[in-house]
Amino acid sequence: MKNDIALYEYGNSLSTLLPKSAYINGSKIQNPDIDLPEILFITSYPERECGIATYSQDLLKALHNKFSNSFSLKVCALESNNSYHNYADEVKYILDTTAPAKYESLTASINSDCNIQLVLIQHEFGFFQNEGEDAFLKLLYGLNKPVIIVFHTVLPNPDEALKNKVKNIAAVAESIIVMTHSAAHILNRDYEVPVLKINIVAHGTHLVPHLSKEMLKEKYGFSGRKILSTFGLLSSGKSIETTLESLPIVIENNADVLFLIIGKTHPGVIKHEGEKYRTLLEEKVADLHLQHHVKFINQYLPLNDLLEYLQLTDIYLFTSKDPNQAVSGTFSYAMSCGCPIISTPIPHAQEVLQNDTGIIIDFQNSTQLAHSINRLLNDEPMRQTFSSNSLQRIAPTAWENTAISHALLIKKVVAKHTGSSNNVNHKPVSLQYRYPKISLQHIKKLTTEFGMVQFSKINQPDIGSGYTLDDNARALIAVCMHYELTKDEKDIPLIKIYLNFIKHCQQVEGYFLNYVNKEQHFYMCVLN
Repeated sequence: MKNDIALYEYGNSLSTLLPKSAYINGSKIQNPDIDLPEILFITSYPERECGIATYSQDLLKALHNKFSNSFSLKVCALESNNSYHNYADEVKYILDTTAPAKYESLTASINSDCNIQLVLIQHEFGFFQNEGEDAFLKLLYGLNKPVIIVFHTVLPNPDEALKNKVKNIAAVAESIIVMTHSAAHILNRDYEVPVLKINIVAHGTHLVPHLSKEMLKEKYGFSGRKILSTFGLLSSGKSIETTLESLPIVIENNADVLFLIIGKTHPGVIKHEGEKYRTLLEEKVADLHLQHHVKFINQYLPLNDLLEYLQLTDIYLFTSKDPNQAVSGTFSYAMSCGCPIISTPIPHAQEVLQNDTGIIIDFQNSTQLAHSINRLLNDEPMRQTFSSNSLQRIAPTAWENTAISHALLIKKVVAKHTGSSNNVNHKPVSLQYRYPKISLQHIKKLTTEFGMVQFSKINQPDIGSGYTLDDNARALIAVCMHYELTKDEKDIPLIKIYLNFIKHCQQVEGYFLNYVNKEQHFYMCVLN
């Protein structure tokens, strides 16, 4: 922990020592205090264990990877009751949300910092409770920087008090972000927020380099088991007991099933009731004699481990009993890993799960859940179809695309504020895309000693699809261009393979045959 006070600033000493650009650990960085406009995120942030903290970290990482030469990203980490954590260097401030006086200090610090050009706030009602509610509103109205608000929860049919709270927050924001069309509709219909102020940016998803399900099951000791899983910080709202109550019916048809409950109890739940909910689940497991079919993984898993657990999952179960839960980060992670999903009908699920990607069941209906699990476990082609379709559907919501949507909005809002201000300290945002490093990994995976395989299943070569002349010709062009650019000698063997394949396809009369099957024989299509 870097300090004991509720609000502090650090890291400025580094920037004063850096020239206009410098190298740290071999990487060139810009001095943000000299070159780049600064964007301040007010949010929970790791090491705090919280879904929005993880979301914010993923978003900042994606923005940095894509636009590191466009702006400097800093964080004001939200804490409560002095429960401070150790933070990374991007955390510039810490705010104790239960201490109203600290909001005033933060407002003054932001207003006096000429580097900060925009404040982006990840809003969740649970962050700002009791005295912090009014203090948060005063902070918003006291800022002299443009503000973007991201609403993680949008409740329909509000009472007058809630409606006024949201309208007051929305009024001060230059722009508002929500993650579903449903949330946008509710904001406009129930809170009278103008449509032009609302932006829909889907929850980001990871582009996962998929590994073998069977290999991962062997790694974690689950070989020969059909894996159901759910994950996230435990609370009664997840209604995990719905799954436990469904398992006796599932086991009658699938005796090898194993349900993984992945995640620690939510820190907020721990403070108020301890491990009461986990104990209730453990007792239910015992009462239903499910010890051989349920495993608790009581950890907040590192990202790589979590993604492996999800990839070995045969069916992901999302059983939230809150019909107003607009979006779920856990749901997005599962889709990233191509999990076939069975979900209750929260708005997020209704928008992304269709007949060809998953199954939606009624809230707290364990019988319906049991039949849906058995249907999927006994139909491997359906599971594969759901998995493939889910991966295709979530591609537009990759974190890289979410970062671009945020960056374009940030640029627009800063430009509007800069254009209407006489303050010479305002710095325009000029987006400079940082292109990813060229990778031939998938091309190499698809290439055998004979040529490039025509198709893959997700990222695994489908040798049964055979080879085609046009694919190998395109591969030849791409690898020749890569060699011209990099002079990488490892490209030469690939170039020879593609040339030899083209030669193989050319007939003595000079024409070419296109399709070669996996046995390396030409396939002739005869038309009647």
